[in-house]
Amino acid sequence: MAIEGPLKELGIHDVFQLLDLSQKTGVLKVTSELRQNQGTVWFDQGSVIGAVIDSNPHPLGTMLMRSGKIAEGDLMRARAMQQNGDARRLGEILVSIGAISERELTKQVRRQSEEVVFELMSWSEGYFSFQDQPVADAPAEALIRTPVGFLLMEAARRIDEWSRIEKKIPHLGIVPVFAPAADGAGSLDLLPDEWELLGVVDGNGNVRVLASALGRPEFDVAKTLFGLASAGIIMLEDPATRRVAAPAAGGLTFQIGEAEAHLVAGDVAAALAAAESAVAAHEHQALASLVYGRALLAAHRYDEAAQALWRAAELDATSPAPLRYLGYAQAALGRFREAGDSWERWGGRSPKPPEEEAQAQNVDRAREAAATLDLVLRNAHE
Repeated sequence: MAIEGPLKELGIHDVFQLLDLSQKTGVLKVTSELRQNQGTVWFDQGSVIGAVIDSNPHPLGTMLMRSGKIAEGDLMRARAMQQNGDARRLGEILVSIGAISERELTKQVRRQSEEVVFELMSWSEGYFSFQDQPVADAPAEALIRTPVGFLLMEAARRIDEWSRIEKKIPHLGIVPVFAPAADGAGSLDLLPDEWELLGVVDGNGNVRVLASALGRPEFDVAKTLFGLASAGIIMLEDPATRRVAAPAAGGLTFQIGEAEAHLVAGDVAAALAAAESAVAAHEHQALASLVYGRALLAAHRYDEAAQALWRAAELDATSPAPLRYLGYAQAALGRFREAGDSWERWGGRSPKPPEEEAQAQNVDRAREAAATLDLVLRNAHE
């Protein structure tokens, strides 16, 4: 039995609670077109036993090595054993050769899965689909069971803590740099995690890059940076601010690439800044209006997004992409009939590039949903 629908109708927290209360066993897929990302979570009788996300494809072995939990030689040896026919999970092999303790492995596997779930729980748009099925193929390197109740409580705690952190770190594109040394400054009394983080600060890497380099969760890195910034040890710079100050810097292709990269990374504020720069320098280019509209969609500024995407569609009467995104903006505003018309026009623009053809099923599903909602609302008013 499949359970599916848009996250705007049933929030992701409610989805997890439903699967928990129903003690479901199967696979949950959550897709965000705006983020161009997808997460997969495996459930066994209501508990989470594994999770992966497209934006962080690093396998567990790489994460363990980056975080210093195992040596590179041990990882290579374990992988070689698998290639030679050892059917055990990589984690089980690492434990058997003494590279890591079973307790530490379980801790790291659970932590990796939890970070995926916390990322998915921050999504307010997208589409979810749960399928009842056996979960013997869950790609976990160790057997874990995490209660959904714990995940929901931890997610709520993080949301509360993020409200404090975001005053200094509004998005993951923020770059830490060392603050000028104060006269007469003494020795620093820092925790090991703080020293480790300072060791990779180079004035170029943002929060997401530093977290990847250390093999640590982005939330933990942001939290540590917040403390270091509050103590005056580092300063936090927003590259997006520098781009706004010089909107004409770089060509249109570069600016659109910057905005696209930030959208994929989930850094909406940075994506908006880059897109605004593109529109300011190239106001008559459809691609600039398109990426600006997509960034506004990601920021939930739907009315402005609809205007930008309408302009993109007018500037390029052959490209289908502006119409597809315009439909999403109109649907978010409750203008379901207009959304259906936009998607109908999208279907009529041909030939389509492969990436647009690949969206046909999503567009058809969205168009059907919009038509149904429009009918329900019209009947309610009659």
